[in-house]
Amino acid sequence: MSEQVEARLAQARAWLRQDPDAETRDELAGIITRASSGDAAAIADLDDRFGTRLAFGTAGLRGALGAGSNRMNRVLIAQAAAGFAAYLRAHVHGSAPTVVVGYDGRRNSRRFALDSAELFAGAGLRTILLPRLLPTPVLAFAVRHFGADAGVMVTASHNPPDDNGYKVYLGGVDGGSQIVSPGDIEIAAHIQSVADDSDVTSLPRSTTYETANEDVISAYIRETAALAPAPPSAKNLNWVYTAMHGVGWETFTRILREAGYPQPKTVGEQLSPDPRFPTVSFPNPEEPGAMDLAFAAATRARADFIIANDPDADRLAVAIPDDSVDGGWRRLSGNEVGLLLGARAARAAQGRPGASLACSLVSSPGLGAIAAHHGLDFHETLTGFKWISRAPGMVFGFEEALGYLVNPETVRDKDGISAAIAVLGLAAEAHERGDTLATLLTELGDTYGHFASGQVSVRVDDLSIISKIMLALRTLPPTRIGDTAIQSAEDLLQGSAGQPAGDVLRYRLADGSRVIVRPSGTEPKLKVYIDAQADSAEDARRAVADVETGVRALLEEHS
Repeated sequence: MSEQVEARLAQARAWLRQDPDAETRDELAGIITRASSGDAAAIADLDDRFGTRLAFGTAGLRGALGAGSNRMNRVLIAQAAAGFAAYLRAHVHGSAPTVVVGYDGRRNSRRFALDSAELFAGAGLRTILLPRLLPTPVLAFAVRHFGADAGVMVTASHNPPDDNGYKVYLGGVDGGSQIVSPGDIEIAAHIQSVADDSDVTSLPRSTTYETANEDVISAYIRETAALAPAPPSAKNLNWVYTAMHGVGWETFTRILREAGYPQPKTVGEQLSPDPRFPTVSFPNPEEPGAMDLAFAAATRARADFIIANDPDADRLAVAIPDDSVDGGWRRLSGNEVGLLLGARAARAAQGRPGASLACSLVSSPGLGAIAAHHGLDFHETLTGFKWISRAPGMVFGFEEALGYLVNPETVRDKDGISAAIAVLGLAAEAHERGDTLATLLTELGDTYGHFASGQVSVRVDDLSIISKIMLALRTLPPTRIGDTAIQSAEDLLQGSAGQPAGDVLRYRLADGSRVIVRPSGTEPKLKVYIDAQADSAEDARRAVADVETGVRALLEEHS
């Protein structure tokens, strides 16, 4: 047996000795036994599990459950919690740092949250554990509500069923936003130090953490309901809701009652938390098929619209009747919902000095047009709400991936529940004058210009394929996309004036279209975003379709 295999086996055995989880211990012991006998598949499996660590990056940690440093498990969580505690002790001066811990309904979420709470308390931090599984926005709210120095949410959001994650927020001057550089780099270094120097069984633990009472949830409900109290016409709204097997419904239904909205028809099969996500192949309302049960329920109810949250309820999807598409229902794009909510916020903020709208650079440029129309500032950021939430003077921010920040004074992150309340407010106001959400979309184009967006995504099993495509595009820069010449190209890898660096390529085409290429920060995908503006909605959609065809050909050429 080679020295490399022996070293990998020694690494795996050392991990096994400190693993407190019987399931992952048994899993790893079996792999070690097979690898020791020379099984090539088991040796390759060990290389995959221990050849690297899950990177602490865009949303903290996120990955598949299982044994090893490249998986989500109790050993990795213990290292992360101890490393994060060391970071907080080094950066928070005076009293002991305060950290809030929350969790959703995924496999092992509660166990990871309890481990974290015990380790934080053992490290001398004041630790507040939320009382039960809850939406991610409630944790983000709780960081500000308690004046905490940090927050941790155990969730993998809309990732596949076998994933979990560890999302980190910072309080204080960061205001409850997600971590950014250099904080993420420093936290990763502390975690690595723990992994290098400590057996997790020797890390101090304590059960002296606090468990929050219902007051924090009630406060979130009051603040969110106040965003858009129901007008009298709301009682006539007929709509459908799905929680996508996640944790959104319990909190959302209480907010509906508080705000005065009627209860929706619900997709019963998807209403309660279920970590198996049995009715969907992928628990993300953006994915094909994920909303099919909601479409069927809405058809039976002759509903006016559909609202869907993703499993941790930080994202929102909206669908409206549309006879021109199969099934009779069309899910609005994140850009369409973002512009509807952006216009709502802009009207409310007009005349307020310093007020701004913000979106990520891959989201619709239509938000900039709305800001200009109402005399507001506009900020375009790198992808992710860790950047959007820090835009100066922001009253509203969004990202095309169904994320909306509508209440920055209380939640400095995307929030699919508060966004849903804002959409209900728009729908009720439209209903009062005999209009619909579709009417509001038409009015958007007439008022601010007609924008259309599209996206091409390439999902891969091997992340090196994405790196290969990005390298090819940089090494042999394209001059055309389809039949349209590229007028200018920007590589944001080294950053630009006023913006941090990002692995992003941006092209502006001769017809005025914009194309942006970037790897996903949370999924094994390469994403290409296409935006166009035209004199009519139909012309804008046609321009996007033409560019999409050219993009697919370009990606095939470089794959």
